[in-house]
Amino acid sequence: MSTVTTHVLDTSLGQPAADVDVRLERLDGADPSPVAHGRTDDDGRVRDFGPDGLPPGTYRVVFDTGGYFARTGRRGFYPEVAISFSIDSADGHYHVPLVLSPFAYSTYRGS
Repeated sequence: MSTVTTHVLDTSLGQPAADVDVRLERLDGADPSPVAHGRTDDDGRVRDFGPDGLPPGTYRVVFDTGGYFARTGRRGFYPEVAISFSIDSADGHYHVPLVLSPFAYSTYRGS
């Protein structure tokens, strides 16, 4: 299983957000380093997102919310959502979900 997984729920529609472009970056250097890239499936999930066993450090998941809303014929306020988080164990699992609407978002550490 990937060290990092994610999913996106569109609360304005009451359903998973499919086809959202998502990237994972490592932030421990001067510039973000790409780690992985994916798109949410029909269930709003990126199940295989990056390698198994990432080294401890600071990472971020960046969601292309502007592209998602444009594809669904809506306008959103946030063109992207970036969630930074810390990995403290190389053998841990980190689930970073996004709960989204055109004018708000929230996140939490999932399981």
